[in-house]
Amino acid sequence: MTSRITFRDGQERQPQALQEIAAHLREQLAGPHATRLSGARRPLFLGIGASYAALAVPVELLREQGVAAQRALASEVGPAGRGFDTDLLIGVSQSGRSLETIAAFRELAAVPRVAVLNVMPSPLADLADLGVGLGNQPDSYASTIGFTGTIVALDLMAELIAARPAVADPWRDIAAQVTGVRSTATDVLASVRERAAGCVAADVVGSGASRASAEEGALLLREVTRMPAAASATRNYLHGEMESAGRTLHVIFGDGREVELARSLSEAGHLTLLVTGTAVEPTADLAVVSLPEAATGARIVLETVVVQELVAALADERGVAIESFVFANDDTKEGGVDPADFAIASPRAQSR
Repeated sequence: MTSRITFRDGQERQPQALQEIAAHLREQLAGPHATRLSGARRPLFLGIGASYAALAVPVELLREQGVAAQRALASEVGPAGRGFDTDLLIGVSQSGRSLETIAAFRELAAVPRVAVLNVMPSPLADLADLGVGLGNQPDSYASTIGFTGTIVALDLMAELIAARPAVADPWRDIAAQVTGVRSTATDVLASVRERAAGCVAADVVGSGASRASAEEGALLLREVTRMPAAASATRNYLHGEMESAGRTLHVIFGDGREVELARSLSEAGHLTLLVTGTAVEPTADLAVVSLPEAATGARIVLETVVVQELVAALADERGVAIESFVFANDDTKEGGVDPADFAIASPRAQSR
């Protein structure tokens, strides 16, 4: 079992934790682990919640290399896994107790199964042919280190599946990059956080691997700030979804069509936060967080760091205690609700 920490503690510990996770994973993924992963041509990635969001990263990386990778919600896998054609199943559950992912592993027992987890041992690890662990890192209930650490794991695993030698280690300077981007985000958000907290809803938009950042961003806005939020793929957002803009916050990730999208929204008077590696001038309605050049996986971690800082700031502005979750669904985890999940929560959350 991993220990539970606050969201703010997760942000503070994250730079060093990611450095440790990357080193830990490289040791695990050497030798026999690499052999088990390499050569898969139809990998299926399964998860639920934040874990499902993270899967946009390896799917994008592998498709770029011609590998027919797919992701699906674990709850979509029915009896005997009918309708899914895969030669390698990779399930993600930070706790290893997500009932939907456990059930999918049982239905697809004839396929080689790999579990990506933070907590080991765990029920999902027991079902897997191979477990890839982050090292039982302390994490917050609205995940910080667990989510970004999972991105590191999936990036390194995609590299092995595609049998693509890394040109350079994208995780070598991750601690310094995370620290720098968080500082930049804090400065940028200082001038818009009060206005953003007054928005009635948020749209979070990105394409490719940045769909992971968008989906995680929308989830954190709901979990941490109680703000209704939706994640959209960039091109789909352009086909009508953006028409509902009004008293809304728009968080856009990307360097291509996303830049013009952010300008269009802000020029129409809608508060927009653009997270980009492109040089863009901010305006009264357009806040810009500039990212350093980074490989895809590391880029998603940095985008997530910006989202984490955003939701922490908005929770402060809206007077929401980050750890005070409203609902505890006891049918989502093997063994029901774990009391450890609420060990640091407010009295309100503990009594729900």
